[in-house]
Amino acid sequence: MNPEQIRAAVQEELQALPIIDIHTHLFQPSLGPIGLWGIDELITYHYLEAELFRSCPITPTQYFSMGKQAQADLIWKTLFIDNTPISEATRGVVAVLNAFGLPTSGSLTEARAFFASRKLDQHIDDVFRLAGIDQAVMTNDPLDPTEVPAWEANPATDKRFHAVLRLDRILNKWAQHWEVLKEQGYDVAADGSGNSASEVRRFLSKWCDKMNPVYMAVSLPDTFAYPEDSTRILFLREAVLPLCRERNIPLSTMIGVRYLVNPTLKLAGDGAGKSDLRAVERMALDFGDNRFLISLLSRENQHELCVYARKFANLMPFGCWWFLNNPSVVEEMTRERIEMLGASFIPQHSDARVLEQVIYKWRNTRRTLTPILAGTFQTLAEDGGIVTRDAIRRDITRMFRGNFENFVLSR
Repeated sequence: MNPEQIRAAVQEELQALPIIDIHTHLFQPSLGPIGLWGIDELITYHYLEAELFRSCPITPTQYFSMGKQAQADLIWKTLFIDNTPISEATRGVVAVLNAFGLPTSGSLTEARAFFASRKLDQHIDDVFRLAGIDQAVMTNDPLDPTEVPAWEANPATDKRFHAVLRLDRILNKWAQHWEVLKEQGYDVAADGSGNSASEVRRFLSKWCDKMNPVYMAVSLPDTFAYPEDSTRILFLREAVLPLCRERNIPLSTMIGVRYLVNPTLKLAGDGAGKSDLRAVERMALDFGDNRFLISLLSRENQHELCVYARKFANLMPFGCWWFLNNPSVVEEMTRERIEMLGASFIPQHSDARVLEQVIYKWRNTRRTLTPILAGTFQTLAEDGGIVTRDAIRRDITRMFRGNFENFVLSR
């Protein structure tokens, strides 16, 4: 194919492929009303809350004392009417409204009426179709008091959603949660001594039976170190990673969070930090029979991750996470990964917390990655390689479906 044919083929194949969204904070309907969706949730997403305080004199205390609809009205007026919605997060809301044929300016009345009229199950199908995805991987916390009752009720499975067993409360906040396990009959201690590790493994095994997770996952601070003397590493070494091997599922480690650098902003108050990736090196080496999905929050860590992925086949880099999910950074990271790893990585996930966000996040991904992938194939053709539509389809399918299926689902 000539260069123009290559670009058209890449665009068409990206549009046609149903993508697997490998990391979200969405929930299947059978888990009850814990999933977020609709216009007021879209507008009060914590990315937009952080932007609000840069353009409005209201204090976080005043804002968080308001009701949800009043918060949405304030953000809408401040960021969409008094200012042009040119940030990634605000433009995403505009894209969602446009996708449903709703007004992108003026009053929110029509949008609120539209979403209020929707039946969730059919709405999910419509959202997934508009986003070009057919499966979403959830984030499920066995210590979340709002989520646990839904799982205890044995919810129906949903082929559109995969469960993931989230470990943050156990690995990062053991001091605040060990007594919850104690109350459930597990022989655990605040300092992780005695039978704590084996009991944590028993607790997680019970939840694997209940959830059938496709992987376990944890977000980790920029100060994460391995090895070290901590309950986090004790439970990783003696409970989590052995159980992952037993169940033949990967561990997803998302490293680089600086929690609540501004506590007044609540969920919007986290920051990012550069991490020491020698911890990743040691884990990949010491646990060679385990598989690790890896995403890093610092832009400065991305090249080093590619180097480690070349050395350890049990590492799977994935996504441009959180603050990195902006086209300028996505472009840089994806080019670097292709140049160093070929098609052996997973380019993106949505990290969506509100259902409709998958529409604009995957639209952005396709728009950003089309010229990158086209340029890659065009350069190959200029250097004498044979580029066919079948080859383009194969590589795009591998990156956006096959790598996840082979690394996670088919094992």
